[in-house]
This record gives sequence, structure tokens and C-alpha cells, in this order.
Amino acid sequence: MLTKITFGLLVSVMLILSGCNTIRGVGQDVQTGGEKIENSADKAQKN
Repeated sequence: MLTKITFGLLVSVMLILSGCNTIRGVGQDVQTGGEKIENSADKAQKN
């Protein structure tokens, strides 16, 4: 019984940690995309 609970907790922690990394990666991708759009807009405005 204890090993099933321990295994369940271990799997839950692993899923939570991998989810955090995925969310962080998406946030970085969105931020990079926004910076590129902003840079393009600045270049267009200067011309």
C-alpha cells in the first residue's frame, strides 16, 4: 500500500515539474516573438 502511494506521489511530482518547464518555454517563445514584432515595427517607423 505504501509503495503505491509513494509511486503515485513520485509520478505526480514529475508531471508537475515537467509542466513548469513547458509553460516556461512557451512564455519565452511568446516573449521572443513579441520582441521581433516590436523590432520590426521600430524599423518600419524609422523608414
